[in-house]
Order: sequence, then structure tokens, then C-alpha cells
Amino acid sequence: MASADALTATTPSGRLGRGPRRPTSATERIAAVMGHHLLVARRTWKGTVVGRFASPLFFLLAMGLGLGALVDERTGGIDGLPYLRFVVPGIVAMQAMTTAFGESTYAVMGYIKWNQMYSAMLATPLRSSELLLGHLAVVALQLTVSSAAFVLVAAPFGAFGSWWAVLAVPVAVLTGLAFAVPTFALSATVDTDNVFSILFRFVVTPLMLFSGTFFPIEQLPGWMQPLAWVTPLWHGVVLSREASEGVAPGWSTLAHLAVLLLYVGVGWVLARWRFRVRLLP
Repeated sequence: MASADALTATTPSGRLGRGPRRPTSATERIAAVMGHHLLVARRTWKGTVVGRFASPLFFLLAMGLGLGALVDERTGGIDGLPYLRFVVPGIVAMQAMTTAFGESTYAVMGYIKWNQMYSAMLATPLRSSELLLGHLAVVALQLTVSSAAFVLVAAPFGAFGSWWAVLAVPVAVLTGLAFAVPTFALSATVDTDNVFSILFRFVVTPLMLFSGTFFPIEQLPGWMQPLAWVTPLWHGVVLSREASEGVAPGWSTLAHLAVLLLYVGVGWVLARWRFRVRLLP
């Protein structure tokens, strides 16, 4: 008969042996959440191809090359740049915004209300903040992949004026998180998905048009320009455009980064609070 010590012995790692096991660390728990979402992404990636890759490419062809040729012929470009080099960095940031909204609205509500996967996760040693952080980490990874892919596709068309355009990728990730993190908080607050239709119609679409992506905001009426200044997308567009042209960073660069980080920070506080209230008894 096996001794009591044998029954409770564990392997050096403490994870696979019989008997009591050591508690999981926060890193292990967050990695487990990420593993779940990465598995889901691997099985459903085909449904996101159009929105994340084909749609920005269509914008590149239609706006950057098609309309861009007309703009360059009539006006010689915008702000001293060929229209292609003006618009593509903006599209990089805009794509990050739309991807972030897509990953932080219906997907989050589904995990909260429809399939209640968050509740199932919280039946394990996971904490609500770890659940949130793990999900957001995967959203950041998806933003990185989609932004990098678009930059690689656009570069051969002459869409960037400098190799510093690679910095447009982390800028796009930060821009996307500036939208995703507060939207996680919103999705953990509302009870129906009706608000998401309003969000896409009256927030996402206007921001695409009036945040400097396709034309300078100086062409907007004076009363509309401050509205663009307080949105994350305009700051992301400016940073992406500066990186793409190799503009040396200055105080304005720090100000743009500060605004994006402020959205992420405030959004994190709100999202962590709403997840705790919504998911814990």
C-alpha cells in the first residue's frame, strides 16, 4: 500500500504530480486566458479576413491610388505629400480603430451574456482583472498582426516616405487599445447589443471621415476641429503620419501619446470596475 507521502508527492514543477499542487501564478492564469482566445482566433480567423485585411486594401486601392491620382493631378498632393503617402498612414490607424471596436463589442457581450464564458472562467482561480487583461492582450496581438500585414502590403506601392514607418504599427496598436479598453467597459455595462449599432453608426463612421484620415481637419468648420482633437483616432493618425515620414519626435509627439495613454488608463480603470461588478456576486 502506498504511503501517505507518496500519495501527496508532486513533481519538481508542482503541476503534474498526485496530491496537492502549488497555486498558479498570475502570469500563468493570464497566459491561460490568452491561450483560450488565441485558440478561438485560430479557428475563426477566416471570418475576419475581409474586415482586417481586404477592407484596408480596398481603401488603399480606391482612395490612395484611384482618388490619389486625381488629387495629385489637381492640387499636387496635400501638405506637400502625394495623396497616397498622406492617406495610407491614416488608414493604418483607422483600421486599428475598426478592429478594436469589432473585438470589444459583440465578442465581449457574448462572453458576458450569451455563452457566459467569462463566468465559466471565473469558476477557476482566475480573477476578473486577469480575465480582462488576458483578453485585452490578445486584442493587442491581433491589432499588431493586422497593422503589420497592412504596412507590409502598402509599402511596395510607395505609401511611406521612410523606413520609420515600422513605428506606425505600435502607434496603431496603441490607437486601437485607446478604443478597445473603454469599449470593454461599455460592453460590460449595457444589457443589449442595440447600443453597438448606434456606436458603429454615430461614432465609428464619423470618426473615419472627420479625424484627418482622408483630408486635413483644417478643412473642417472651426467648431468641428476641437471635436477631432479630443478623439483618439486623430492623435493616432497624426502619429502614424509622422512616423511614416520619419518626422523627428517633439513635444507634440509626447502630447499625442499622452492622450492615447490617458484613454487606455481611464478605460482600464472603468473596465476593471465594470467587469468586477458585472461578473462577481
